[in-house]
Amino acid sequence: MTQYLDFEKSLADIEGKAEELRALSRDNPDMDVEKQAAELDSTATKMLDKIYGSLTAWQKCQVARHPERPHCMDYINGLFTEYTPLAGDRNFADDHAVMGGMARFDGKPVMVIGHEKGNDTKSRIERNFGMARPEGYRKAIRLMNLADRFGLPVVTLVDTPGAYPGKGAEERGQSEAIARSTETCLNLRTPLISIVIGEGGSGGAVAFATANRVAMLENSIYSVISPEGCASILWKDAEKMREAAEALRLTSTDLAELGVCDWVISEPTGGAHRDPKTAIKSVGKALGEMLADLDGKSADDVRADRRRKYLDLGAKGLAA
Repeated sequence: MTQYLDFEKSLADIEGKAEELRALSRDNPDMDVEKQAAELDSTATKMLDKIYGSLTAWQKCQVARHPERPHCMDYINGLFTEYTPLAGDRNFADDHAVMGGMARFDGKPVMVIGHEKGNDTKSRIERNFGMARPEGYRKAIRLMNLADRFGLPVVTLVDTPGAYPGKGAEERGQSEAIARSTETCLNLRTPLISIVIGEGGSGGAVAFATANRVAMLENSIYSVISPEGCASILWKDAEKMREAAEALRLTSTDLAELGVCDWVISEPTGGAHRDPKTAIKSVGKALGEMLADLDGKSADDVRADRRRKYLDLGAKGLAA
């Protein structure tokens, strides 16, 4: 059953009525309600197009966080073959919020790393809702270094509200682990492609997304802080998250204009959760083109390309 967001209530009513009519028809085969149901479907489609044609920044935040949205494991299963998970940071523990391993994309070997939020209560608790601890970032560092040693391109799938802020994480060097992971991204001699598939929150996302190419799904977000956190700091009122979302310029469209995002990947109307297969296929197409764009570059050229991207950030704003 589809979980509707608060701005989709009118849509929920129409789609609910169409489903009720079809349920009545199944219980009473003599009833012919398909015409009325089809009319409701047509109205719902038009309404869906209208709603998703003019989403606000805050509404995109809600779509990016939708619990039915495809997660890291869905993309790995849908796009990669021969995935071999690798666990642990060889120092403290294995962080289940971060998953990664060797795999093949279009038959070519790659290293894939990502945040995994989980898809039900048990797995979300196990995955810590996609919030990595220091050992998660140190695992990512280990896998990126392994990929660098064997000349494998690295693909990261970003979907996290941010790094875990707990006492234990801070005691084990959370900020240092994030900084080291970001440094490792910058120093890789192989191509690094990062795709924000949901939330890209704070340094927890930057530690995976300091890449040659950063792509974002159309309704994903990428920001230094959540709108609620920003509103709490600036206005001492988390309920001003709508204003904060607009001010942060965290949508894919905003970030493409600023040069932070290199590629906006279209989603099915209504969000990736309404048609996961199409969304995953679109990500695969974009990933293939980005990898092809970097294929054949020398290690020095790959690093220079990445360095140039981040030194040039803000140039568009200054030019304007």
